[in-house]
Amino acid sequence: MSSTPRIRVGIGGWNFAPWRDNFYPAGWPQARELEYAAQHVTAIEVNSTYYSAQKPATYAKWRDAAPEGFVFSLKASRYATQKRVLAEAGESIDRFIGSGIAELGDKLGPIVWQLAPTKVFDEEDLSRFFALLPGAVGGLPLRHALEVRHPSFASPDYLALARRFGVTTVFTDALDRFPVIADLTGSFVYARLLSADSAIPTGYAPEVLDRWAVAARHWAEGGVDADLPRVAPSLQPAGQPQDVFVYFINGAKERAPAAAMALLQRLQAP
Repeated sequence: MSSTPRIRVGIGGWNFAPWRDNFYPAGWPQARELEYAAQHVTAIEVNSTYYSAQKPATYAKWRDAAPEGFVFSLKASRYATQKRVLAEAGESIDRFIGSGIAELGDKLGPIVWQLAPTKVFDEEDLSRFFALLPGAVGGLPLRHALEVRHPSFASPDYLALARRFGVTTVFTDALDRFPVIADLTGSFVYARLLSADSAIPTGYAPEVLDRWAVAARHWAEGGVDADLPRVAPSLQPAGQPQDVFVYFINGAKERAPAAAMALLQRLQAP
């Protein structure tokens, strides 16, 4: 993995019917949709890994279809994250990590562990869960991000625990559905933007995309945009430059590629 911080922007998956004759050119072969998508965004979050195990050969195929510098984030198995007691997820975690994800090589991005909306913050249980997350697989360092969906996680105690284990807290903009936590807890930033509007060609208005570009640059520098909500701003540790992953992942999904490409254009501008 490169030691130079990068901002990667992407979408969730690549097989989505409304993207055909919209994002993908008319008549583009479905078997080559990943190849096309990977040329127009810089990262993809894979959702299918949440529902079922993939084969090593599948990961290798994805790796070979994407250009150098591209990254796949993987949504971890639901059998690990949807348990009532997370500390009992060891076997499921090992099965997922050992399923062949190392075949992605340097295109392996962060792993996202998405908790159920009903999962309440339990410091002892979560601590034991974090301790189960391996630091490497097949010689590749692993980076872990936790997506919390219950308001009980918006607490200094949770932030302290995540920082102790170096686990990034996923940031979302879905204020009406999930806790919005911009506090930095890991060595990278992972943002899932869920509030696109189908009435806007790029999903988000131009001025909103401008603000996300500003926020992404702040994150890459190790800081947090002042306008983003934090649980404990006074406890924010001094930041170092860090990789940033921004995904347009839900809500008016048909607009996600256009949103991602519009944000990339802004980030490439001087």
